[in-house]
Amino acid sequence: MKYKQIYLKRGKEESLKRFHPWVFSGAISHQDDQIEEGETVRVMTADGEFVAVGHYQLGSIAVRVLSFCDVLIDQTFWESRLRSAFEMRKTIGLADNPLNNTFRLVHGEGDSLPGLVIDCYADTAVMQAHSVGMHMNRQAICNALVAVADHRIHHVYYKSETTLPFKANLYQENGFLYGGSCNNIAMENGLLFHVDWLKGQKTGFFVDQRENRSLLEQYAKDRKVLNMFCYTGGFSVYAMRGGAQLVHSVDSSAKAIELTNLNVQNNFPGDDRHQAFCEDAFKFLDETDGNYDLIVLDPPAFAKHRAALHNALKGYIRLNAKGLERIAKRGILFTFSCSQVVTKDHFRNAVFTAAAQTGRKVRILHQLHQPADHPINIYHPEGEYLKGLVLYVE
Repeated sequence: MKYKQIYLKRGKEESLKRFHPWVFSGAISHQDDQIEEGETVRVMTADGEFVAVGHYQLGSIAVRVLSFCDVLIDQTFWESRLRSAFEMRKTIGLADNPLNNTFRLVHGEGDSLPGLVIDCYADTAVMQAHSVGMHMNRQAICNALVAVADHRIHHVYYKSETTLPFKANLYQENGFLYGGSCNNIAMENGLLFHVDWLKGQKTGFFVDQRENRSLLEQYAKDRKVLNMFCYTGGFSVYAMRGGAQLVHSVDSSAKAIELTNLNVQNNFPGDDRHQAFCEDAFKFLDETDGNYDLIVLDPPAFAKHRAALHNALKGYIRLNAKGLERIAKRGILFTFSCSQVVTKDHFRNAVFTAAAQTGRKVRILHQLHQPADHPINIYHPEGEYLKGLVLYVE
């Protein structure tokens, strides 16, 4: 198949020659006529030298690179990339772990598949497209996934209604591309969780906090734990297994509170150490008189684009100040940011400012980040999005 071509301005191929997987619209000199959004294109230098092949899209990122070799993007290509992703998850001990069937199989640029996310929950894979190109190839990707999964995947659910570019007018509907299951219970480190891939956030569960939840379990014994922005109650369930004295879960979503209570009940039936509150986080922190000695602050992204960075940092300062005010002496605070535009230095400075405002003596015990199944392409540092600190507060 002969792909249409776009041509770069002179010198604009340098980042691609360093294997950065994006072509920005401002780098393009001209292109073949009538290239449709989502179409596969070849990227050429001003002198007509091949540089990369990828998916074309309207917007600031004009091409997401699939390969720096001049290859055909066909079923063999998809199978090769997905096989590589599976092999990496086997290597790090996730794909065949009897106590853990919850992991990310494809993490966009981190797996050289920009615009694609696939999370595995038991024998169901939830696939999410963030680009028109991946959306257009969804069935081919699904077929490749089933082919290389070695009987691990029996169902593939496509969930991209809210992640595709709005202006693309694709009128996408979520649904099963393969199989069809209503069994939505998955296991993470021996704990059972309901995964709401139908209506939940992201693919239905925050897989990226798995290792940080395990770390919290080690600190939970005999502590009074407050889990803010609890969503499905992951940190709460781990805290209970870790021997927490009591656990309070807070979220503004009634659906999240329902899922949290369900997950606690599944793992600790009849255990009265847990209580959930459907309330705004800032209001709860303002009004609670609880004396917690382990607090988790894991809010949704405060900034989804660079223009919101200033307000986001103010939000992190305010939230962390409230958390530090509420925590008991010798308490442990787990605090996170999942905003990609907020760097590690941005976040650390925000927490520093919050600590200074409260006058508490604070020490950093751990600096946290996304787990190994959310790999960062070394040529694409923008893929590092999850930041976290564990603080000891005197």
